[in-house]
Amino acid sequence: MIKRLICIILTGVMVLMSFGCGNTERKGKIVLALRAGIYADVIKQCVPEFEKTHGVTCEIYELSEDELHSFVLNDSVLRTGSYDLYMVDGSWVAEYVDEGVLANLGALGCKIDDDIIPATAGICVQNGKTYLMPYYGNVTVMMYNAELAKNLGMEAGSFESLDDLKNFCTKAAKSGKAGFIFRGDTDNNIVVDFLPILCAFGGWVVDKNNKPTVNTKEFANALEFYLTLTETGKACSKNDLIKGIENGEMAAAIGWPGWYNPEDPKAMDYASLPGKVSAGSKNYNSNIYGIWTLGITANSPNKELTAELLKYLMDPEVQKSTVDKGGVPCRYSSLTDPEKVKANPHLEVICEALENGIYRPVMRDWTKFYTILGDNMRKVLNSGADISETLTLTQAELEAMLKGK
Repeated sequence: MIKRLICIILTGVMVLMSFGCGNTERKGKIVLALRAGIYADVIKQCVPEFEKTHGVTCEIYELSEDELHSFVLNDSVLRTGSYDLYMVDGSWVAEYVDEGVLANLGALGCKIDDDIIPATAGICVQNGKTYLMPYYGNVTVMMYNAELAKNLGMEAGSFESLDDLKNFCTKAAKSGKAGFIFRGDTDNNIVVDFLPILCAFGGWVVDKNNKPTVNTKEFANALEFYLTLTETGKACSKNDLIKGIENGEMAAAIGWPGWYNPEDPKAMDYASLPGKVSAGSKNYNSNIYGIWTLGITANSPNKELTAELLKYLMDPEVQKSTVDKGGVPCRYSSLTDPEKVKANPHLEVICEALENGIYRPVMRDWTKFYTILGDNMRKVLNSGADISETLTLTQAELEAMLKGK
């Protein structure tokens, strides 16, 4: 409690010093807190037209994922907030709903229409109320060098199983290239990178009641496969991963559309992640959502005006206009438009993945959950720890954490 209070005080000081908007009335100004990168870039290109037609100023702050999460959460205790519109990761929803961070969008006239891919909106409605809108359709895809695949005897897009992926990465390693590339820099990256593999084995991290399901046969088999897959390549940063696959020095990785727009598919292209282990295996949905949603803060002094901006940003034609700049709307009209697909063939892969995506568990303790899981997975991947013993220990740690011990 004391730690949280200190964080709130510090965040308030940072907001006052850095943003200069404090708790003063902001008529004619909308403050946006956005995830830095292409996610913010596509919104920035749309905002000027809204400012012109509505006679308002949009003040945009581009924040890292951690900053976005903590700044908005801590600012939510103020009577009048410093932010109006903001981006929300799906894994924060349970915490944000519990803490009253989110405004009821339905009461402000914002609706999820039929053009939005249904599964992407699942996280947006909680307890019968619409709190968020799915904006940027980040979903796990397989990123690979198509020319290298062809040279090694695999036609582009022919990865029908995890065995096909492993075969490609093994061949690449034997040819002197790096095979499977993964991000092992943070616990979150380790876990999220692994989740599509786990799904293809028929496993998941929790059951329907959010009870841990780590110490299972499916999880053990998936982790053993993932270990052998990572041994064909190496861990590296996102930027090095993109550069390596693009220049053909690396074969494949699990990535996100927001990382890269494949203007030259011969260099790097997208493929759907295989949902089955081998040719004869059962096919599971293995697409993990990393969708960035948009919401309005419950303590925004400009809810009605901000709702107009949100409706504008979610407009089908406005969203379609972002595609050529790297935008990935969660709308059928944007992802299946013939002209857009012709210029951006990867949209077909993304649309298919978004139709069958899975959100990470909706739980307040997801950050603690993936920290424990990622830390223990690291012991297997980097230190050769026994898989069975590690998963037994991890299951116990997760159960204790969720019980508050």
